[in-house]
Amino acid sequence: MKILRLFLKKGEHMLQCLCGKRSKSTTTTSEPQLKGIVTRLFSEQGFYLQMKPDGTINGTKDENSDYTLFNLIPVGLRVVAIQGVKAGLYAAMNGEGFLYTSDLFTVEAKFKESVFENYYVIYSSTLYRQHESGRAWYMGLNKDGVVMKGNRVKKTKPSSHFVPRPIEVCMYKEPSLHDIEEKGRSRKDSGTDAPALLNGGVKVAGQVSTEQDGGS
Repeated sequence: MKILRLFLKKGEHMLQCLCGKRSKSTTTTSEPQLKGIVTRLFSEQGFYLQMKPDGTINGTKDENSDYTLFNLIPVGLRVVAIQGVKAGLYAAMNGEGFLYTSDLFTVEAKFKESVFENYYVIYSSTLYRQHESGRAWYMGLNKDGVVMKGNRVKKTKPSSHFVPRPIEVCMYKEPSLHDIEEKGRSRKDSGTDAPALLNGGVKVAGQVSTEQDGGS
């Protein structure tokens, strides 16, 4: 009988330890779990991608600008969130191919990261693509360092090619996913005149010339 009591007490103690471990693990879920990088993204067009505090995304020749620093946070298999370090905003692409910035992380802020020829990296929307051909929509800069419409950027052209230049490895918390409507810039709000409202009010290339159609 004594042996049985000792065994039961020991079992109870072991159960308490296990429960304690479980509760401890649940309390640490809010801590950083994702390993990403702080990096600069250098375009084959000769510019560094930059994000300013007012939401403007474009290219700059200034490699030392703090606005060229981005958090690349893994949010899926070969899928990343691109967040400006200084601005604290996420790069995103809407249903018309316009690149914009959002303070909330939504499905429009998810980009597929793929390695292209010559080790260039290309970033495409995980949500939108050409309806008929199925061709992906890519993030890109034209030869003047102006952001292009994603549906005008081709993966074979320099406009879509970036070389990450990592600064350091960091641990990140998983971004909280919000509905697109929550960000206050839903697809229905972004019509053909939307470039003035998106991208910090800076014009977005890709509507007129063939050069902006992914060339050069």
